[in-house]
Amino acid sequence: MRILLSNDDGYFAPGLAQLHESLVGSGDITVVAPERNRSGASNSLTLDRPLYLREAPNGFQYVSGTPTDCVHLAVTGVLAQQPDMVVSGINLGANMGDDTIYSGTVAAATEGFLLGVPSIAISLASFEGRHFETAGRVARELVQRFSAHPFPCPLLLNVNVPDIPHEQLRGIQVTRLGRRHKAEPAVKSVTPRGETVYWIGAAGPAADAGEGTDFHAVEQGWVSITALQIDLTHAKQLADLRHWLELA
Repeated sequence: MRILLSNDDGYFAPGLAQLHESLVGSGDITVVAPERNRSGASNSLTLDRPLYLREAPNGFQYVSGTPTDCVHLAVTGVLAQQPDMVVSGINLGANMGDDTIYSGTVAAATEGFLLGVPSIAISLASFEGRHFETAGRVARELVQRFSAHPFPCPLLLNVNVPDIPHEQLRGIQVTRLGRRHKAEPAVKSVTPRGETVYWIGAAGPAADAGEGTDFHAVEQGWVSITALQIDLTHAKQLADLRHWLELA
């Protein structure tokens, strides 16, 4: 089994090192990750300049671009054969609800999915990063399950793991994405040179976090696993749109 690893925290991130360590023995592993932290890069591709691919002392390869660049470049220009699976992570911090729209971790997995490769994004639902090994074990279990029982259709999974010891996990729940309130206001400040600058405000608290959501599962000590899709068509609104265009 050929496995491509990537992330959005950079090739030096402890979550990526743990993911690689956890998957050793599960297949032929290649790592292609960003040269620096690209959290929040979403699905952006670099089209205005060439990309550089270099190799770190530990054998990880890194790219002067986004998480999407990394997977796209690996699958279409670097690897001799298409991977059997893309695994992105382990992200430091959750990627639940609306976060998935902005997440570079999810974007790397999404690019694999768009290129026809079953893909998993895996995140540790904490910024403390105490138990990366827990998420690593979950990743290994999912990869081994896929190897033993290949999914019958294209697969894009978003996985969030509570930051607790593995033995304290209650299990895995299949969930839907929750929703957040609107983001907190932008933070305005002034540089030593007197220039006004802004920091993007923090994400808002969860608004839709009831039973069945990723927020609820992780809060209760479960691993959350959500199947994602890419079709953005608002099918239920198409008839209304046609009617609106016919108005005099």
